[in-house]
Amino acid sequence: MKADYQILIVDDDESIRRMLAAVLAREGFQTATARDGEEGLALFRSGSPDIVLMDIRMPGLSGIEAMREMLALRPGATVILMTAYADLDTAVQAIKNGVFDFVIKPFDLAEIGLLVNRAYQMREMRREIRSLQHELSETYRFDRIITNDPAMLALCDSVSRIASSNASVVIHGESGVGKELLAASLHYNSTRAQHPFVKVNCGAIPEGLLESEFFGHEKGAFTGAVARRTGRFEHADGGTLFLDEIGELPLALQVKLLRVIQDREFERVGGEKTLKVDVRLVAATNRDLAAMVAAGTFRQDLFYRLNVVSLSVPPLRDRPTDIALLAAHFLRKFTAEHGREIDDFDDHALAVMQRYSWPGNVRELSNAVERAVVMGSGNMVLAEDLPLSVVQATRQAPLAGDEASAKTLKEQVRAFEARIIQQALERNLGNRSRTANELGISRRALLYKLHELDLDGDDCAEAVAACE
Repeated sequence: MKADYQILIVDDDESIRRMLAAVLAREGFQTATARDGEEGLALFRSGSPDIVLMDIRMPGLSGIEAMREMLALRPGATVILMTAYADLDTAVQAIKNGVFDFVIKPFDLAEIGLLVNRAYQMREMRREIRSLQHELSETYRFDRIITNDPAMLALCDSVSRIASSNASVVIHGESGVGKELLAASLHYNSTRAQHPFVKVNCGAIPEGLLESEFFGHEKGAFTGAVARRTGRFEHADGGTLFLDEIGELPLALQVKLLRVIQDREFERVGGEKTLKVDVRLVAATNRDLAAMVAAGTFRQDLFYRLNVVSLSVPPLRDRPTDIALLAAHFLRKFTAEHGREIDDFDDHALAVMQRYSWPGNVRELSNAVERAVVMGSGNMVLAEDLPLSVVQATRQAPLAGDEASAKTLKEQVRAFEARIIQQALERNLGNRSRTANELGISRRALLYKLHELDLDGDDCAEAVAACE
């Protein structure tokens, strides 16, 4: 808020100090004034003002000298210089040395207001960016990765140890296991965390556009290139470039990527100027890159350059202890997003989720829980709220071997039918019409089955008789 911002006005002309203080106070800022460079520097040291508005020509310590001292004390401090036209070259040079801007005397008071407000907005934007960067670093802390699985815990330990290095990394794993989450954790726990984390899905960009996407292009480089465009490598300079689905990269572009990794330089498409970049590469794939190398579809030299560190993320079906943990996390997330009050999963819903193989891994589990939150009507997630594909897949579970071997075929079929009908009744809260509809039979047929299997006692026999 503006009321929290203090503007320090430094000028040897008392009338200018009073006028500027009044104008900026009306804008909502706090103000302090100093009559020369030495007093301004003393107030800067003691009060830490947010923005300094300072004249260049003053007796004693000049505005330029005071500015240099201020920027040495607090690099990035916001200093605006007031200058006569004769000192314009000095003011321009000061901008190159870190001054925010300058205004030429005599100035319009509205111009001063606009300039100070722009400086305020820039500082607020930087503050918000720092806050977001801090939130991202907190979000991707390794102790916040949701897992109790020993293999995943060991993987997180490995990631924490290599995060601070500059080594290239390849993350292997099925689609949906969380490869991008690990890549982001590598970045936000490294010394590059204050720089960009840039993502490229190599399988989602048409082959003809990939080179421009990676390296950018110059105006006129090809039909449709109406302006210069910077590529992902330039955007990621100083940070991390995440190449998702690296196995989809065409061989022609693999050669050019290899050169960037080796030389840390490239040219834009249609350009002649060589650009230097400092980028850490993290790649991910759900394909067997070693097999692709053997088949000649992935360059061996690029494979070795990228695969300095290899990480493998286990699929969700191999870490069943994580299913309930992740489901609870997604339930909290989606109830907040959709404004729902749902406390937990009922036992049957949890059992269904534990039995399901989750071929789409964590991404599929997230989608299933969100669907349950949206479709549910009570304060508990029921099995019927989950996607039908999940519920149906878990209905096919065979009888245990010991139990089956002790029964005749007729007894096994009877027990299987009884279990299926009982589960359907539970899902539909005892409503026979809905249960019959789910099972694909008539209500009358369901009543016969209930009577035959002795699932509903005398009431069912009476209902069957009434149907005849």
